[in-house]
Amino acid sequence: MAYGSAKDLICTHFTDGMSELAIAYILLGVLKALDYIHHMGYVHRSVKASHILISVDGKVYLSGLRSILSMINHGQRLKVVHDFPKHSSRVLPWLSPEVLQQNLQGYDAKSDIYSVGIAACELANGHVPFKDMPATQMLLEKLNGTVPCLLDTATIPASELTMMPPRSGAESGIGEGTSCRPSNGEPSMHPYNRSFSPHFHNLVELCLQRNPELRPNAGTLLNHSFFKQIRRRASEALPELLRPVSPITNFEEARTSEPQSVMELATDLEHLDVDDWDF
Repeated sequence: MAYGSAKDLICTHFTDGMSELAIAYILLGVLKALDYIHHMGYVHRSVKASHILISVDGKVYLSGLRSILSMINHGQRLKVVHDFPKHSSRVLPWLSPEVLQQNLQGYDAKSDIYSVGIAACELANGHVPFKDMPATQMLLEKLNGTVPCLLDTATIPASELTMMPPRSGAESGIGEGTSCRPSNGEPSMHPYNRSFSPHFHNLVELCLQRNPELRPNAGTLLNHSFFKQIRRRASEALPELLRPVSPITNFEEARTSEPQSVMELATDLEHLDVDDWDF
């Protein structure tokens, strides 16, 4: 994919989070993919920024299918499943409480909706919630109903927005504290001194509800008011919103020049003086 993953983008260019409109385009593509996956009887179980890929024409693709699980057994669609993801250590911050608690109640496709909420916070805040927490503490936070949030003027006290806090272990993304890149000594605006729309906050809150039965399904979320701000095709708008990032599109040029480069290298090696080795 020409733009790589959404994780690549927030690590290299959007370290304090992406714009709301860019996130809207990305989440719309993710929900369309999940709507199809769920209708086919599968649970994805690994929705996160590193598995969201963006092509040169602004199309969004959902990867990470090695964790996918079928809810069809002997031709019958199961109401819940109980299998725990084999590669869970890599996706713990994105997993829903019902997946983590591993009890007889099991989980269903609504667990992916919780992961969408976490991924939305990841894209907006520049880091995943619960990032620096030990696994046991994160589990307790989720089971006790701690809900991550978007970091902006609506969720961060005004007193914290007037200063640049040092980088610390408070990067939980659950409203207990914030972090930013270290300052060079010059006055700078707090990276989270911004305002996301109430529609965006509401979407995240719906996805991150503790009770999975209260979470909307992917098809319902596609009609959420948050996506009404999308007025153009992703192929036209998303590349503009991702600037200054440039897509990697010169593969053909690289292939064309490769044989010549190999020949030049071979010629250089022929004229290279190599001393005899004495063993």
